Amino acid sequence: MPSSTPLPYLWLISDARNDAVLEQSLRRLPRGSGFIYRHYHLGDPQRLERFQALKRVARACDHIVILADSALTATEWGADGVYGAPRALWPTRGDLLHLATAHDLREVGEANRFGCDAMLISPVFGTKSHPGGKALGPTRFRALASHAQAPVIALGGMTQTRADALGWDRWAAIDGLS
Repeated sequence: MPSSTPLPYLWLISDARNDAVLEQSLRRLPRGSGFIYRHYHLGDPQRLERFQALKRVARACDHIVILADSALTATEWGADGVYGAPRALWPTRGDLLHLATAHDLREVGEANRFGCDAMLISPVFGTKSHPGGKALGPTRFRALASHAQAPVIALGGMTQTRADALGWDRWAAIDGLS
C-alpha cells in the first residue's frame, strides 16, 4: 500500500459464515474501505481462487485488500498487506501494510515493537466467532488502545451502533458488515 493511501476506517473480515454475501457486502461498503481475507476453512487452491474473485470486487470499489497469511503469500497473491499475530507478520516483504491482532497488553507491546501499521484489538464485545469467550468491554479495550503506537481498529461484536456508542471511528466486523 502506498504510504500516501490513508488507512481505512471501516474493515470487513471474511469468514466461512459470511462467504455467500461477501461480494454484496464489499459493494455496500464505502469506497476505500478495508477488506481482510481469512477463509481459513478452504484448502490452498480454493482459497486462492476465492481470494482472486473477491479481490477483483474489492479493487473495483477502491478497497484495501489484506491477506491473513505470510508476507510472501500476500506478495504473490497481490494483496496490499498482511494480517495476523504480531510475530507472524515479520520479516516484511515489499511494501506491505501490516495489521497485527492484539488481545492483551503483551500482544499490544509486541505489535508496537514490530512496528505494525495498525492493530486490531479484540474482542471488544461478545462474538459469534468465540461464543462464550470473555470480551474486553469498552473500559479494557480503551486501556489497551491507550498503549498502542499505531492506529487501533476495534474488533469483536462490532456494529455501527456499537462503534458509535464506543466513540471509536476505526472498526472491523464479520457479521456486523455482512
